[in-house]
Amino acid sequence: MGAVKSAIGDVVITFLWVFSASAIGPLTSIITSSYLPHLQLGDFFTSVIVTTLVLFILLFIFTLVGDALGGASFNPTALASFYAAGLGDDTLLSMALRFPAQVFGAIGGAWAIREFMPAAYKHMVEGPSLQVDLRSGCIAEGVLTFLITFVVLLVVLRGPKNSVLQTWLLAMSTVVLVLAGSPYTGPSMNPANAYGWAYLSNSHNTWEHFYVYWICPFIGAILAAWVFRTVVSAPQPTKEKKP
Repeated sequence: MGAVKSAIGDVVITFLWVFSASAIGPLTSIITSSYLPHLQLGDFFTSVIVTTLVLFILLFIFTLVGDALGGASFNPTALASFYAAGLGDDTLLSMALRFPAQVFGAIGGAWAIREFMPAAYKHMVEGPSLQVDLRSGCIAEGVLTFLITFVVLLVVLRGPKNSVLQTWLLAMSTVVLVLAGSPYTGPSMNPANAYGWAYLSNSHNTWEHFYVYWICPFIGAILAAWVFRTVVSAPQPTKEKKP
């Protein structure tokens, strides 16, 4: 029953995340052009700062939402990495239920944002896409997912105790990796998000999508968890003693 409840929470939060995160680009454009046109930092740096602030707010809100939904998650690699690190309560069975739930939520979120986004900004709403050869794309997505997973584990388990500072570090790290990976795969670093957009473009059932946006991110996330567990020595969850 617990796994089913988690899967339902994952559907909800993944739908909301894909819908909200896909609007970061248009929202950044609106803010920079309407409210910060004279900021003397250059268009690129202004956009990066605004994007980071918007992502920070979203991550902070979604952390609260995830907690309210009993630990709901919108990224399959996050579940896999915590499982590989020996953390969390998930089992192979619970993840087998939660992964499809996240995919279903991502499809709904991608469809909804594409339908409801104003026409003037629809060209800015799109999912990740492979822009290099297959081998380079696989390496890029794997390495980027490795890095973001390791950062998440490091910040959450060994970083500052202040949740606001934690969220800010995660937001900055994500923006840096997205900028680094944009010429290669998008990037996604989230198989469910990638699948949601691929489903809408009918490219979800290709080996290219499977290799780049599923196999390599999972390999990267699991390797990051193993490296973290070995090098940083992640704390094992304590079990309450039953009376």
